[in-house]
This record gives sequence, structure tokens and C-alpha cells, in this order.
Amino acid sequence: EAGVMLAGLGIAEELQSKLMKELDAGDKVKVLLAQALFGQPDILLLDEPTNHLDIYAINWLEEFLFNFENTVIVVSHDRHFLNKVCTHIADVDYGKVTIYTGNYEFWKQSVELNLRLRADQNKKNTEKAEELKSFIQRFSANASKSRQASSRQKQLEKLDLADLPVSSRKQPFVGFTPKREAGNDILTVSGINKTLNGEVILKDISFSLKKNDKVVLIGRNDVAKTMLLDILASEVEPDSGSISWGITTTRSYFPTDNSKFFNVESNTLVDWLREYSDDKDESFLRGFLGKMLFSGDDAMKKPKVLSGGEKVRCMFSKMMLSGANVLLLDGPTAHLDLESISAVNDGVKRFNGTAIFTSHDHEFIQTVANRIIEIDTTVTFDEHSTYDEYLAKTNR
Repeated sequence: EAGVMLAGLGIAEELQSKLMKELDAGDKVKVLLAQALFGQPDILLLDEPTNHLDIYAINWLEEFLFNFENTVIVVSHDRHFLNKVCTHIADVDYGKVTIYTGNYEFWKQSVELNLRLRADQNKKNTEKAEELKSFIQRFSANASKSRQASSRQKQLEKLDLADLPVSSRKQPFVGFTPKREAGNDILTVSGINKTLNGEVILKDISFSLKKNDKVVLIGRNDVAKTMLLDILASEVEPDSGSISWGITTTRSYFPTDNSKFFNVESNTLVDWLREYSDDKDESFLRGFLGKMLFSGDDAMKKPKVLSGGEKVRCMFSKMMLSGANVLLLDGPTAHLDLESISAVNDGVKRFNGTAIFTSHDHEFIQTVANRIIEIDTTVTFDEHSTYDEYLAKTNR
């Protein structure tokens, strides 16, 4: 039973007899998760359990928890996972906790509806207040209208004109606008091979991209997927084979490791972003940073002190400024909160260009990708389809 559970979470059989100290960080997390799941505990407390799991292990965990008969309390930024697993949502906002009966999608719709209703009522109350104030102002000194004015004053005092409470959630804006339109032929990859430390990472990788393809690279081998994107972005040279980008293409790359972009001496984020912008005007740059929630003093932070999520948001500001017509994205939703994940999801979905990306986020893949390429060391699956269609076809 323990071996089945470890295998479901992506711990290969040959690793199951190793000591914990011999495993890498990702595999250690999987073993600790299996340890928590093992033995049918009465209560499971899971803090971001899908971190470090590939999409297959996440699918396995979803099914396990869906069928788990006891109590689960979970923190997660994976929307599909929350929809599949959760029967209740504890919403921590406005300085309090509110319990909703339903999954993530029900909670999201309920919160949005409540916010609209409160905003509409607030608008009606404000308009009514202005109407009452106008009447009182005009007729309070008029003896024949004084009783009516007094009545209006009482109505005004009863109106609830309190400001709407401010949510702790902030929604960034992500939108990519190509500066030029690409032709139909985007990319040709022919016979790419790559070995790292004596291990074959990529073997005879060949495929082509056409305009408006939105391709997700999936598979258990994260090193292979990242290596391929590094090669496509000209960050790494292949051992053999070739890549040929269309002459009308312009590319922008979101790497998993963005540290080199922030180990710089820029005094502020405005200065940092100016390096990647044709328009050097400070108000323009502040506007772009503001879209990613860096307003006021936040725009004056030093790049070196940013958190992981803040660095990701800065990278998206940089990419939006590039005006590229091809996006290369390696795990674009990592380190982000739910609001930022939704914004990135919507931005890439709306993007009128070509994208090739990796992700472990089911919802992101399903709503963005129109083509699935599965990679181990070789290409094992390549079809135009949605992610759910791929899962059904491959019985994953």
C-alpha cells in the first residue's frame, strides 16, 4: 500500500528503497505528503500539497482526497484541485473568516455576486442621499415645506452610506499586445539532442509551430521541459539538431529561474523596468508597474529585496513591454496568489499570438492550450486537443 501511494505521487520504484537524505527536495516533499496520507488519519492538514507535484501526481492526489472519507483542511492556489476536492471554502478576508458551502467556483461566483449587489445598493443609497440633501437644502427655510424637509432629514439619517469594506485581495492586470503580427510559420525544431552530466535529457526532438498555436509541454521530466525552453530561448545550445524561428517572430521568455534579472544594481523598480522599455518616462513605467500592483512607494523598492511573487509580477511587466508575438513560459503561475494566477491565465488566453509553456495547473492548461506535446526524453504525444481530451485519450 505504501509503495502504491509513493508511486501515485511520482516516487519511482527504484527510489523507494533510498534514504531520505539521498532524495532531492521535490521527492522529499512527496514522501512527506505520502506519510501524511498513509493510514487514513481522522484529519488531514495540507499546506499547498500540490507544490512540487507534476500534473499526474496532482491528478492522483485529487482522486485520493475526493474519495477520502475523513476531514481535510487544505490551503492551495490550484483552482481545479480546490474545485475537485473541497466541499466548503473558508474565505479569509475583510479581517474575518466566512464559510461558504460549495467548491472554489461556487465561492468565487458568490463573492463576485455579493460584491456587485453591495456596490449597486451603495450606489442607490448615494443617489438617494443626494436627492434628499437637495430637497432639504431647497425647502428647509420654507415654512410650508418644513415638515417635509424634516421628514427627508430623518430618511437621510437612516440611509447606510458607509464605504464598502476594502478587500485584502488585489487583482493585477496582465495583457500581451504584439507590436507586429507574425506570419504563419513560427518555429521548426529538427532533431534536437541534449546531454547533461552524462545523462540524456533530450533525444531527437522535432516539431513545428504555426501561428496561434498555444502549446503546453507536459511530462514527468521537468528538467527536459525546461531544457527545451532554454534551447528555444537561445539560453542553452543543443548538442545537435537545429531550431529555426520565422523571420517575423519576436520572442519573450519567462524562465523558471529569474534570479539573474534581479541580481542587479538598479536603485528602484522604475529604474529596473526602464532597461526593458522604449519609453523611458517615469509616469509610463509607474503605470506598467501599477498594473502589477506596484504603486506608490512599492515602485521604489530595490529589485534585490523582492519576494518570489513580486519578481514574477515584475517579469510579466517586462514581458508586456516587449510586444513579442511569441511567448515562452516556464511555470508562469509559480509563486503567485489566486488573483494573480487568474490574471496571468486570462492574459495568456487572450493573447493574439503563439505561446509554448509548461504548467502543473490543470485550469491554466485546459483554458489556454490548444495543443499538447508530451515529452520524456523524446516526444511521446503531439496533438491539437484540450488537456481534458488528452487525459481521456491517454487514460491518465
